[in-house]
Amino acid sequence: MAGIGPLTQDWEPVVIRKKTPNAATKKDEKAVNAARRSGAEIETLKKSNAGTNKAASSSTSLNTRKLDDENENLAHDRVCTELKKAIMQARMDKKLTQSQLAQLINEKPQIIQEYESGKAIPNQQIITKLERALGLKLRGKK
Repeated sequence: MAGIGPLTQDWEPVVIRKKTPNAATKKDEKAVNAARRSGAEIETLKKSNAGTNKAASSSTSLNTRKLDDENENLAHDRVCTELKKAIMQARMDKKLTQSQLAQLINEKPQIIQEYESGKAIPNQQIITKLERALGLKLRGKK
């Protein structure tokens, strides 16, 4: 080691700094109180729907808008009696349970139960799946 020469350090010093505060930390209660103590300027804005869920509930969905535009009784269309009886009869003929039929059409068993009890709001995609799985035409007969 004596013949190698003088030992020198080539490293540069590394400075570790804290991150600059982002928007969430600027809004933190501690940061706001510290700014008040130091006399810094604090800007406050009152948002129109702050702290309420009015924005979510005030926007009308497509079904609600249809009801408002079309009729006065404010009721959704339900599955007609002929359709629910046809679904139930075809399912019984194929010896399927509600859950087995639901699995065939990739839906929840609750949906089949609602259609057979007449509580469901008719969905053309689900009716099409039921027609394919049961092998009969459910629409077009009124």
